[in-house]
Amino acid sequence: MQAVHRTRAPIVVLGIFAADLSFLAPRLPAVGETLIGEGFQLGAGGKGSNQAVAAARAGAQVRLISRIGTDAFGAVALKTWAQAGVDTRHVAQVTDMPTGTAFIYVHTGTGDNAVLVVPGAAGALSADDVARADESLREAALFVTQLEQPLAAVEAGLRAARRHGVPTLLNPAPVPHGGLPDGLLALCDHLTPNETEAQALSGIEIRDVADAARAAQVLRQRGAGCVVITLGGRGAWLSDEQHSVHIPARDVGAVVDTTGAGDAFNGAYAVALTEGADTLQAVRFAVAAAGIAVTRAGTAAAMATRAEIDATLG
Repeated sequence: MQAVHRTRAPIVVLGIFAADLSFLAPRLPAVGETLIGEGFQLGAGGKGSNQAVAAARAGAQVRLISRIGTDAFGAVALKTWAQAGVDTRHVAQVTDMPTGTAFIYVHTGTGDNAVLVVPGAAGALSADDVARADESLREAALFVTQLEQPLAAVEAGLRAARRHGVPTLLNPAPVPHGGLPDGLLALCDHLTPNETEAQALSGIEIRDVADAARAAQVLRQRGAGCVVITLGGRGAWLSDEQHSVHIPARDVGAVVDTTGAGDAFNGAYAVALTEGADTLQAVRFAVAAAGIAVTRAGTAAAMATRAEIDATLG
């Protein structure tokens, strides 16, 4: 991405932190079976936290709205955010609920993953938490959120951002059973599902890039502004008023762990947008960041720095 003006306004992220317990194995065990794994790692995760870290490491000022416990995993969260430079003024620490956790299975051969999340304290995020961050939302360059926290908090954040004239980005992950409420997509200036999420929201099975193009068009017809469907190793599909285009993935090295690749993409995409890039430039920037992240184990720890992304883009 070409050098552009970097805004001083913050990116405000609403989302959860989860301590990632990653297990490396050739397959998942069957019910009742004990399987010897090939590796374990404890790391920092949660989509909102990961995206905040990714954006901060890519050069943005970031403020996070979240909840954690006062336990050991909460301490991991605070350390992670401090190291990345994430502003935690809107993170509540509670004594009556644990910090979120996630079980992550990573396939030894492909690096592909499956994730089970328990949001913990962040499962109680509400419209009140959003309201307490209203001043930051008013100042924001972009509001970013996902669907690991209650939908009421997500909708409150999107509506507050709209009220203040702040652009919005929803990473619709995971898609709730029954889909999204009518009208929610119309609150999204940018919608960034992966293949599974785009299929769930559009009703179109995504087997190739052409399917992604059709799904993106459906989502735009339902109210979303710009739709970017991430396609894993195939890159991303961008659909907005100016573009309908496939952006290939960048081969930065051997794939080690795909966990958090989508979060790396979203954090970098948010940064590029707030620096004045158009959507095509922003997707290319984000694809580079995701390509770097998958060459490393872990989630937050795998997020690319700005220097690394710029070097990859040449």
